[in-house]
Amino acid sequence: QVQLVESGGGLVQAGGSLRLSCVASGRTFSKYAMGWFRQAPGKERDFVAAISGSGGSTSYADSVKGRFTISRDNAKNTVVLQMNSLKPEDTAVYYCAADYGGVGRPTTRDYDYWGQGTQVTVSS
Repeated sequence: QVQLVESGGGLVQAGGSLRLSCVASGRTFSKYAMGWFRQAPGKERDFVAAISGSGGSTSYADSVKGRFTISRDNAKNTVVLQMNSLKPEDTAVYYCAADYGGVGRPTTRDYDYWGQGTQVTVSS
């Protein structure tokens, strides 16, 4: 069982930055690919970014490429999503997710554990 706790959300003006963190419980963090997803009101949960267990491979949704960066520190059981040049359309609840033995796939069904989410609001 893995528990994920996100933090770092908040209210920011367009063009600003936020840094989301997700801390995982357990001693096998490096065996999990980690992903970030987001869900806006009335919409489906969408893929944002993912990183492999070693951190050597990353992937991004087209909508965030060049603005968001995912990274991880396996010694601290932490994955981070650095979000720059934020836009109002980035407003959503952001979720951290863990995929045991995975490679960081962009679909929600591939992830075994989810955090509770953290709200990101970007004002225009």
